[in-house]
Amino acid sequence: MESGCPAPGVLRVAILLSYCSILCNYKAIEMPSHQTYGGSWKFLTFIDLVIQAVFFGICVLTDLSSLLTRGSGNQEQERQLKKLISLRDWMLAVLAFPVGVFVVAVFWIIYAYDREMIYPKLLDNFIPGWLNHGMHTTVLPFILIEMRTSHHAYPSRSSGLAAICTFSVGYILWVCWIHHVTGMWVYPFLEHIGPGARIVFFGSTTILMNFLYLLGEVLNSYIWDTQRKPPSWQVT
Repeated sequence: MESGCPAPGVLRVAILLSYCSILCNYKAIEMPSHQTYGGSWKFLTFIDLVIQAVFFGICVLTDLSSLLTRGSGNQEQERQLKKLISLRDWMLAVLAFPVGVFVVAVFWIIYAYDREMIYPKLLDNFIPGWLNHGMHTTVLPFILIEMRTSHHAYPSRSSGLAAICTFSVGYILWVCWIHHVTGMWVYPFLEHIGPGARIVFFGSTTILMNFLYLLGEVLNSYIWDTQRKPPSWQVT
């Protein structure tokens, strides 16, 4: 189901192109951290950018498939389109929304407290301000625009929470493995807290991811259930 937005497909194409531009510009930067173990893939920000680009790529592909399938009467094409829509909806629910909101919220909270703990001033010599906002700010309005312009069917709560927990734990294990191999933590602030505090932090991030999944589910239902309800003057 689409909202009254005249061209959600055009918005999706524009957002996809913006993510492609951000990724290309980011990968073109020659930073020392990109040359170390794990490369760009050790940073959740980069992983999130890939998730968002893939998600909006699937959205655009779904729009194109819908245009080609409309009125064709081909049941096989319609089945394939339904599978594509299900993949789009699953990816928004489990990855694009919770991971995207997590990256924006946690980055700016830590940045406001002490930027050296998450984004040292030295990085300003490599990453221009517009690119920083492309990685850590515009993700939020883009995903909210998508949620507002299209209804997404969420998976069952148990399977959705299991999926986001798997992603969260997987990334935490990846960060710990990088520390095991290199002796350095991916994020500077992890160097300044003890093992117990790290366990609490990692546990808290997993809980926050689960909360953001539930927030997305509630927000999606609120937006679209509200639109389905008739105006009060029509209720008899």
